Order: sequence, then C-alpha cells, then structure tokens
Amino acid sequence: MEVPVSAGPTTKGALRHVLGHLLTPLLMCVGMGLAYLGAFHAPAPHDLRVDIVGSGPHAQVLAQTLQDKTAGALDVRTVPDRATATAHLRDRSSFGAYLPGGGQAASGATGARHVADGTTGGGPAADASPGPELLVASASSDTSAMAAEKVFTKVAATQGEPLKVTDVAPVSPGDPTGQGVFFLLVALSIGSYASVAVIGGAGAVLPMRIRALLAAGTSLVVSLIGAVFAGPLFHLVDRGLGGVWALAWLYCAGILLVGVGLHTYLKRWTTLGVMVLFVMLNFTSSGGIYRPELQPGFFGSLHAFWNGAGFVEGVRGHVYFDGQGLGRNVLVLALWFLAGAVLTVAAGRTEGRRAAAAAPVASRASAVSAAGARGRSEQGAKAQIEEDIEEEIEEAVGV
Repeated sequence: MEVPVSAGPTTKGALRHVLGHLLTPLLMCVGMGLAYLGAFHAPAPHDLRVDIVGSGPHAQVLAQTLQDKTAGALDVRTVPDRATATAHLRDRSSFGAYLPGGGQAASGATGARHVADGTTGGGPAADASPGPELLVASASSDTSAMAAEKVFTKVAATQGEPLKVTDVAPVSPGDPTGQGVFFLLVALSIGSYASVAVIGGAGAVLPMRIRALLAAGTSLVVSLIGAVFAGPLFHLVDRGLGGVWALAWLYCAGILLVGVGLHTYLKRWTTLGVMVLFVMLNFTSSGGIYRPELQPGFFGSLHAFWNGAGFVEGVRGHVYFDGQGLGRNVLVLALWFLAGAVLTVAAGRTEGRRAAAAAPVASRASAVSAAGARGRSEQGAKAQIEEDIEEEIEEAVGV
C-alpha cells in the first residue's frame, strides 16, 4: 500500500510565490486608479487664459465681470484688436478670444477660417459680422477650446445672438478630436517600456553596452512604427512627419535607457517602476486629453518637465504652430534621454562591481563542490533565472 506524500510544504511555498507576485498587479491597480481618476475624473478650468477683444469701457467691464463671476476659473484680459488675440492663440498663451460684436472689436487678419460647426468663412464680409464671435485654436487643445466655448456661449446668449466660433489653428482632418497625438504617445510608450523587460530580463547576461545598443535600436524601430501610424496609416498629421518621427525616437530612447538602467537596481519590480514613470504620471500629465489649466495642480506641475508632455506639446508646436515652443520641448526630451544614458552607465558600473565582488566567492564554492553537485546547482540556478525572466516578461506584456 502506497503512503501518500504530503504536499503541505510545497503548497505553502507555491502560495507564498503566487501572493508575492500578486502584489505587483494590485499595486498597479491602485496606482492607475489614483493617477487616472485623480487627473481626469473632474476636469474644471482654473486660470484658463482668455481674451476680450476691445479697448473701450464695454470690453473692460465685460472682462472684469467674467473674472469676478468665475472665481479663479478664468484669467480674463483685454487686447486691443483681433490680430493681437490671434497671435496669443497661436503662441498658446491664450485659449479663447471673445469679440463682443456690434462694432466693439477691431477687425484684423482675414482669410480662410474653420468654424466649429463645420462651415467655413472668410474675407471681409465674414470679418464684418456684427454678432459675437469666439476665436479658438483647437490644435492647442480641443478640450480647452470647448471649455472657452461653453463660457462664451452663455455670454453671447445675454446679447440675444448665437455665438460664431472661428478656429484659427485647426487640427489635421485625420485627427478631428485633436487627441490622436495622445494615443500615438500611448503606443510609443507601451512599445518602449514593454521592451525594457525583454532587454533587461532576457538580456541580463549581456554586457551593458550591448543592452544599451539594443535599447537604441529598439527605440528606432518603435519610433518608425509610430511615424507610420501618424502619417500614411492614420494621417494624424498632414505635414512635418519627419519632425514627428525625430521627436518619437528621442522620446522612446529616453524611456528605454531609463528602464534598462533601472532594471539593474529594481529587477522584477522594474515593470512597476516604469509604469509609474511612463504611464501613471506620464499619460496623465502629458496634456493630450486635458491641459494643465483643466487639471489638478499636481499633474499640471508635472506637465512642465515630464517627457510625455515634451512629446505631445513638441508635436503640436512643430506641426500646427510653426515650431513655437519646440526648442523647449526638445530640451525636455533630451534631458530625459541624458538621464537614461547616465543611469545606464551607472548601472553598468554597478554590475561590474557586483561581478568583481562575487568572483572570489564563486571560485571558492567551485573548488569545494563536487562536480556532480556543482552541475546540479548550476542547472537549478539557471532554471530559476529563466523562470524569473519569463515571469517578468509576462507581467510587462500582460500589462
């Protein structure tokens, strides 16, 4: 009669193993909820800059009234004419410009204009319209333009006339919501941070310089895929595709280098670490859905220097605003790239020191171990390493 072998210790060990690995997705759940709901669940304007076009008492009174009634939601200023208001929209220092109509505002630039209801107007006849008009730049942020439109629709209603909305910087026809660049950011980010687990895990036996070259090559491939998405496949942009690719490559290279460098220190926690950096804090502060003026202050502050914001605002400036602000955003991406390069060099040196410290111990262990026992030990260690690598890659790809 066979005596059943107790599975108690094995079951307990397996359960501890599973519970330990469940910690990562649970932390991801908490982090994603805090980040996404904290950033997006209740968008509301605060200090949203808008202009009232006109220099007379009527414009001054309207601006002050709006400033007082909105209690910090708007930052209302007056500008003397339409041309000045348009310039503010195009340098993205303003998100709406209201012309009260009835001769209150000076007429400025003329030419083809896209109106929010889908019609177009232009020329002197359109500029001479006496009704209230709102100028927006949807390429800067469609949601900010909508927030301004909501406010000034109510203002125009007090005049008993419908509001005419003119878009002085419309988005590409292939990106009617203006959020295609954000979803391109998502694709680039996932391609980059998921590759970190493969290079850092499966490539852990390779010298750091080889892993760094793999990171550079992978970033090139991911950025080229992104360029295909942005251009010939989905037509998110209708000009400046070469510049979009260059920004995408710099963005992806920064993520991959930071991730590969972090892997030396974080090991199996690298997936969680890069998700915090390049998903939870990155997507929410990028300005791709809501700009800082519609978000809580924490995410608005990150927008000033986080790499996702550098990419999104860099693409907008390059494609739609004649390069306005492009230099600053390239600098942001370059600094993230530099941080990744420094971290990778530091990780390589750390691994070198660890290998040098472990060499004497390994040598002594080999000298006192029997050949068979050593072989079994090496096989067991190799199997454990392969198992850890597979688990890390599955976590990254699953996310």
